[in-house]
Amino acid sequence: MTRIEDLPVRADLRGLSPYGAPQIDVPILLNTNENPYPPPAELVADVAASVTAAAAGLNRYPDREAEELRAALAAYLDAGLAVAQVWAANGSNEILQQLLMAFGGAGRRALGFVPSYSMHRLIALATGTGWTGVDFDAERALAIVEEQRPDIVFLCSPNNPTGSALPRGVIEAVVEAAPGIVVVDEAYAEFSSAPSALPLLAGHPRLVVTRTMSKAFAFAGGRLGYLAADPALVDALRLVRLPYHLSALTQAAALAALRHADATLAQVAQLRADRDRVRDALRGRGFEVVDSEANFLLFGRFDDERKTWQGLLDRGVLVRDVGLPGWLRVSVGTTQECDAFLDALGEVTGQ
Repeated sequence: MTRIEDLPVRADLRGLSPYGAPQIDVPILLNTNENPYPPPAELVADVAASVTAAAAGLNRYPDREAEELRAALAAYLDAGLAVAQVWAANGSNEILQQLLMAFGGAGRRALGFVPSYSMHRLIALATGTGWTGVDFDAERALAIVEEQRPDIVFLCSPNNPTGSALPRGVIEAVVEAAPGIVVVDEAYAEFSSAPSALPLLAGHPRLVVTRTMSKAFAFAGGRLGYLAADPALVDALRLVRLPYHLSALTQAAALAALRHADATLAQVAQLRADRDRVRDALRGRGFEVVDSEANFLLFGRFDDERKTWQGLLDRGVLVRDVGLPGWLRVSVGTTQECDAFLDALGEVTGQ
């Protein structure tokens, strides 16, 4: 059998592992930060009707510019943005890929503060962009950017896997100092009480704020990510996007989801309440828990986090081993799932 090592794969890709959380069929899935509540029935009905209507025209290419969808996303963000300032793609990962294709590449370097979302690094490497990962220190972030002078800087607020949010002042200082593009990844913004970077877009043509509908919107299966930026930056992404990259079905389904945003996002308050309840319960049992502004918690410390992970899995609860020694990450599930997680963890650890 031919192995990948036997093929003429690029040298800089050899030895890498593909991104992917385990997909295991267990009763309680708390490892991928999805919204655990299914879409409301009225949203499902709207998606079905909208996709059926779009299917009648599948013999034609979709709207290449996704104008209607981008207008709806701009309205949802409610930040005074024009359609020309919003761009959409198949999940936030395709947004990140387009950004790195346009502003990274051979001879250019991206900087990320770690631990953080691993796809920043993986997509950088896949696009031939150099990568520098630096331990995050809010007091030194500005100095690091000034020293490194990267072509692209990645900031996450709230951050994954810690859940912590960045002060607006730190983001603004980095934007002012960076010589290239600054990407603020706000995938978990709906769960956060921290201010968004969206107001900083005015006067900062090299700032990008990325978002997703996979988390709070309960639309992970729909694969829709988007960004807000200067119109010229959006124009640059058109140079690298694939033709007709957003299908007519995706656009129709995403528009339906946006029409029901109020109903879907009503679940966020419950998720935040359960997040804080689980955090307090874990701390009450003696675990360390990082304060989170997202829909997950990083908790520890374990002598053997893999053993705890397996013990939870054996009890039907799947959490995430994010590769940080001594720590695990648990997504906030339904109230009942959170209780089941706490019960299983008690059985595994005796805490």
